[in-house]
Amino acid sequence: MVADGVREDIERLAGMPRRSASAEETAAAYELARMMAARGLDPVLESERAVGGFWQSTGLAAAAAVVAAVISRRSRPAGAALAAAAALAMADDVDNGMHLLRRLLPKRTTTNVMAWAGDGEAPRTIVLVAHHDAAHSGLMFHPSIVPFLSGLAPGLYARQKTSTQTGRLLVFGPAAVAAGAVSGSRRLRRLGLMWSAATALLLADVARSPVVPGANDNLSAVAALLEVAERLAADPVDGVRVLLLSTGSEESFMEGMRGFIARHRAELDPARTAVVAIECIGSPHLAILEGEGMLRIRDYDAGLREELARCAQEAGVEVWRGLRLGAGGTDALPAMRSGLPAACLAACNELKVPSNYHWASDTTANLDWSTVGEACDVLTRLIRRGGARSGLSAVASV
Repeated sequence: MVADGVREDIERLAGMPRRSASAEETAAAYELARMMAARGLDPVLESERAVGGFWQSTGLAAAAAVVAAVISRRSRPAGAALAAAAALAMADDVDNGMHLLRRLLPKRTTTNVMAWAGDGEAPRTIVLVAHHDAAHSGLMFHPSIVPFLSGLAPGLYARQKTSTQTGRLLVFGPAAVAAGAVSGSRRLRRLGLMWSAATALLLADVARSPVVPGANDNLSAVAALLEVAERLAADPVDGVRVLLLSTGSEESFMEGMRGFIARHRAELDPARTAVVAIECIGSPHLAILEGEGMLRIRDYDAGLREELARCAQEAGVEVWRGLRLGAGGTDALPAMRSGLPAACLAACNELKVPSNYHWASDTTANLDWSTVGEACDVLTRLIRRGGARSGLSAVASV
């Protein structure tokens, strides 16, 4: 169960526009900090620099590929070089790499909220990560797309365990232009041009579309942070520190989490730290994801995944296993890429996607609060097992 006060606070946050790296996102961060303080925590707000969207860098790379296709008609080497650079820049962006192109773009302020709970002197640390910014909508997120695709080949879709790796779809256009320019294939070059132009238009549509309420993605996870804070205040735990972290600009290729990692990575010993990203747990079916990657899949820490599964079993909570995320990213990825053991506790609907994803229907009225409560049960048990003297394989080794 989730406390009534937590649900009321989430209603309040859902009514606030929370575009990534905006003044409204900062206002929501301050409101969340007030909510944490009301639960006996001592929250800290940290500002980071962020582009505040994913369409700027990827859209620029797609547009560059269109230009490269035109240039290649007169100079194949020049067109190939520009298209290859666009493909590499886009791959770096979607794979959460160095973000080289993003470094050249204008930045705004994004705000992270963090608060310590549990045993402040304990050697082991569990970081629970949510995010409070909300996504833009757009035609590429239309809710009829997944049902349509699943209906085309229901058997194949039922067997599919990894959602479509959208990073590969994005990179295909510039890569096709580059390959066409190098090989001299007009057909391949034209395909790349049309693909890149369509990509740029879809991203422009996202940029112009309104920001959704973001109740499932990802205020449901913020609710988990507040609920866990209440449970730990009512029944304190020894032997483990708990960092409750809500990032800004997660919808901007995890820029808030990247800022947190850059600022605090040296303080977190991989041998004593576990990071659990919480995503879209207001969907009907709780799931422990196996890995993620828009371009290439990286599996989460095996021990931590199994630890979460044991906690779910002990709590009597059914969790889906075997799913991997390719159609987006979570704050677990920057943590994992920095060398920290990480996992993701998420939820999905019958079609194996988050409910109301990036759509106007992502309201608190459509949250499955029972799943949120189950996620809190699993997380609370993870924390208490981590503080037990006997320890458990995942938490004792992190």
